[in-house]
Amino acid sequence: MLPAILTTLLWGCSAICAARSARIVGGGPANLARMIVAAVLLGICAHTAGRNLLGGPALPWFIASGIVGFGLGDLAMFGAMQRVGPRLTMLLTHCLAAPLAAITEWFWLGTRLGSSEIACALVILGGVTLALAPDRGLEIRRGDFWPGVLFGLGSACGQGFGSVLSRKASVLTAVPDGIVGGIVSGATAAYERIVPGILVALAFFLFTRRSSSPAGPGVWRRAWPWIIGNALVGPSIGVAVYQWGVATTPTGILMPIVATVPVLTQFLAWKIDGHQPTRRTVLGGVIAVAGVIALAVAGGKLRF
Repeated sequence: MLPAILTTLLWGCSAICAARSARIVGGGPANLARMIVAAVLLGICAHTAGRNLLGGPALPWFIASGIVGFGLGDLAMFGAMQRVGPRLTMLLTHCLAAPLAAITEWFWLGTRLGSSEIACALVILGGVTLALAPDRGLEIRRGDFWPGVLFGLGSACGQGFGSVLSRKASVLTAVPDGIVGGIVSGATAAYERIVPGILVALAFFLFTRRSSSPAGPGVWRRAWPWIIGNALVGPSIGVAVYQWGVATTPTGILMPIVATVPVLTQFLAWKIDGHQPTRRTVLGGVIAVAGVIALAVAGGKLRF
């Protein structure tokens, strides 16, 4: 539970930083820049304190997870946001990724959840759905809706299957107990995932560079604080903690909790940008948090 809650808090802050940097220099350049910064930070940690670096039977699975999750999944999410907006994209991604991952892990790795854990996970996803569901009268062009939905499904598959691939890799490696050892081990796994993810992001950036105008030096100076902040709490520390969670917690429990990130982001945006959430968002957030608390005590045990 602790890795899941920490990941939710870190990724919520990361979403705010990502939105600010994308407004300044564009989504593609901002995404590639934050991944490069994160790779440097994770590489320093992995090469100084990491274990089983760049070797062993888990490496191919981490590479595959990076291509599917960091690479293709993020590109699909970006494509969905351009067509159907962030709310519907987050709804499709987080609320479909969790059951996809849970079912895949059950059939592939044999990890089963108890009935109380499944019920709590459904409560969390129900609260997220209520909070993020688009308002009536949402204006999306007919030519953008179904392609956007398909990109959203691709984003969900990238996040869900990427997490299960990481889970498979973690089964092949020993994860130290405790927060420090867990995060260091997670940083090593995140480093091995982000490198192939950068290659996918770089290929996409080079492919689309001709259709976008480059930002000037002054613009980049304004964007760098947000890019660095995003790299710290997102793909470096955030993903390191997430990898720790993947290694110690079934994805069917971890991912419904992480699915509350978009709800948390809306409340952070309220404090930072003054965008007040609706009553439905507040109610959905309360239901989701109640589900997280119930999941923490499901079966009379805490996963701390």
